[in-house]
Amino acid sequence: MSIATLRMHVHRANVALLKSGLVTSTFGNVSGADHDAGLMLIKPSGVPYESLTADQLVSVSIETGEVLSGTLKPSSDTETHLVLYRAFRCGGVVHTHSPLATAFAQARRSIQCLGTTHADYFRGDVPVTREMTQAEVDGEYERNTGLVIVETFEALGVAPADVSAALVANHGPFVWGRDAEDAVEKARVLEYIARLNLVTHQLAAGDPAPASYLVDRHYLRKHGAGAYYGQR
Repeated sequence: MSIATLRMHVHRANVALLKSGLVTSTFGNVSGADHDAGLMLIKPSGVPYESLTADQLVSVSIETGEVLSGTLKPSSDTETHLVLYRAFRCGGVVHTHSPLATAFAQARRSIQCLGTTHADYFRGDVPVTREMTQAEVDGEYERNTGLVIVETFEALGVAPADVSAALVANHGPFVWGRDAEDAVEKARVLEYIARLNLVTHQLAAGDPAPASYLVDRHYLRKHGAGAYYGQR
């Protein structure tokens, strides 16, 4: 993919994030990566979504974190995005402070997989990280935010391709996908299933989680090797 095409897609994803209602003010950011070229494009820090142009996106080396092009500072969450690209080899990353997903992060509660709506996008619970230590916060905070996500997935034995979202404790959600626009779509779904999760627990006593075979069937019919959902 050319840098011009990537720039167009990442800008379009940022516009889609604004239209989704998941962001307020300048909260959140979207980036997209070209691993072959070794770079990502990310929203500049503090620039309102309404006035963001494709030319303002900042190009950053995935390997070194060096700014490759652009006159504006990249997002303050740049180092978190870079950690996720290096560890998960995804094509797009979105960070939001969407209300319900953020509430789950602040409550330090995972978003439990309670039905097929969730399983269509995430093959299991969306995990919440541990609380970060003062040393992690006082040090390379944004890099450590990415590292605590990676640590959580490794500790749980969860494949980041199967569950492409995490809740950073007391912070908010990070979501990734095959490209920037796919990550925005998954961020929209994450907020929706967070709402369903909250209401389901209000209505149901005990643990209403479905059997794993039902979760697997719904996830794999859209994302597995033999996926048959949608048009070919």
